[in-house]
Amino acid sequence: MIQDIAPHRLRNEFIPWKTASAESRCFVFRGREALIRIEDGMAKLPLRREFPAEAEAIYLFSVDETEYFLIRDSFVPEGCVYKTVHALRNDGNMDSLLTFAMFTAQQLAGWYNDNVFCGTCGSRTVLGEVERSIICPKCGRIIYPRIAPAVIVGVTNGDKILLTKYRARLYSYYALIAGFTEIGESFEGTVEREVMEEAGLHVKNIRYYKSQPWGIADNILSGYFCDVDGDPTIHLDTDELKVGKWTAREDVILQPDELSLTNEMMKVFKEGREPR
Repeated sequence: MIQDIAPHRLRNEFIPWKTASAESRCFVFRGREALIRIEDGMAKLPLRREFPAEAEAIYLFSVDETEYFLIRDSFVPEGCVYKTVHALRNDGNMDSLLTFAMFTAQQLAGWYNDNVFCGTCGSRTVLGEVERSIICPKCGRIIYPRIAPAVIVGVTNGDKILLTKYRARLYSYYALIAGFTEIGESFEGTVEREVMEEAGLHVKNIRYYKSQPWGIADNILSGYFCDVDGDPTIHLDTDELKVGKWTAREDVILQPDELSLTNEMMKVFKEGREPR
């Protein structure tokens, strides 16, 4: 999965005194697009020395000894272009470390950009100095990075699993039931509700599998397997999904890369290794 970068290690401690060197790698985002250059067919990040001296470089995190910074500036260094993160992922232009770093950096960049002004009083905010936070100096509001919990659900019916396809997505791969956890709801409650809403099925024997950070959508994903309880007839939510079908282990078609929790859970079921 995307976070499986071992033996490399993410270090995401808040270190406010970190400053960028001339050779530090810098992320610049424009919405869902990232600023990169292509060298020998692979995406590379621009370096700090390529930007104006007055452009602020915010320390984000490091992977091993490589430090990553965020620059919020419209300057585009020579040879760099904006490209969507989705396209970079699908085109195979990024190695696994840069893919993970970009997903994580995009989440933080969105948080910084969305909170330039206080949502309570409208005043301009400042960056926190003792923890990763954004502070309103007028009303005192403290804003922390947002993380949206969601579930991925492998619904099984004996040796078959429920595979779906989203109606309004850029890609057309098979996936599993998924959805956001609502206020006041447990993960298990989310599993039961989402399966009922999207497929019209009751479930039982809910068991946890694994979690995954998914920074491109501000998510922390929690994966579960469960068994259909009672009538296995699928009543599909056609506003959300265009395909929903029971699929035998040997017929499961995996996604083209191994980044997602969804794909790993599909692979685990295909190989008969799901938790019982």
